Amino acid sequence: MGAAELGAVIAALAKLQLSENEIALLQGALATFVQPGQCLRLIEEAAGRPACPVCGNPRCHRCGHANGLQRYRCVVCRRSFNALTGTPLARLRLRNKWLPYLQCLIDSTTVRAAAERVAVARSTSFRWRHRFIAGVRREPRPQLSGVVEADETYHLESQKGSRHMDRPPRKRGGKASRPGISKQFDCILVARDRNRQTCDFVTGRGPVSASQLAQHLRPVLAPDVLLVTDAARSYRAFAQRAGITHETVNVKAGIRARGAIHIQNVNGWHSRFKTWLRRFNGVASRYLANYAGWQRVLDAAVLTTPRQWLGVAIEKFSG
Repeated sequence: MGAAELGAVIAALAKLQLSENEIALLQGALATFVQPGQCLRLIEEAAGRPACPVCGNPRCHRCGHANGLQRYRCVVCRRSFNALTGTPLARLRLRNKWLPYLQCLIDSTTVRAAAERVAVARSTSFRWRHRFIAGVRREPRPQLSGVVEADETYHLESQKGSRHMDRPPRKRGGKASRPGISKQFDCILVARDRNRQTCDFVTGRGPVSASQLAQHLRPVLAPDVLLVTDAARSYRAFAQRAGITHETVNVKAGIRARGAIHIQNVNGWHSRFKTWLRRFNGVASRYLANYAGWQRVLDAAVLTTPRQWLGVAIEKFSG
């Protein structure tokens, strides 16, 4: 097709009154047009000259090609590898479809819709989703500084997809058997400073404890932070043991803010996360950390293109 024919197609599309769904389908079709070898070139560029993923030795020599990627051999342990060895993307096939699929992740597309858009099986779509999310989730957590808000939200535990459930199944997700927060809920702890740096942790079942806060929250807090939380006892005990300046907001009493002392930023993140999560019609507990990390990346709006997602997944594991 020449430039004139392409211009005629674009002009014809401009005259049509396309619905939102039709526009999304058109965008998905355009996203699948990837130049042959483009993904492989991006992988090689992001990885550079990788060190041996087995022994860490940087002295490696070229050792042919396999499946379009340069292979290397370590001069010490004699193991061969490529740019994807040791990464969550190792052994994944159909690399010419990775970039279109990453666009589906950026668009928060469901497993079935992404499979149809990229023309892969639903099982492949599900596997790719969690492999790519694992790549961006393993970035080093940011150091939170200044005023840091921390609060937890809860998600009813789910054994969706499990072949060996330890309880009777609930119809369409169901509800907890008793009111309040109990061991039937997964706890998602979120800490966020006023620079919009965010850390999320799935701490386990039931209310978060002081020991869990020390395990997850303490490593990401700068020594001179001001920690702002609700009036839960676990936060108070954690702050005293860690020697951290701590302020509380009695949310249960209807006090939402005392000047700059509030947890509205982190509660806003909770609200966006729960609204975003509904489109997936139930998330298994074992994948909850992946979904929280996925939403954190989208909410930060730092990785906005498939190339950036792919680059991060390779760069963080290749050296």
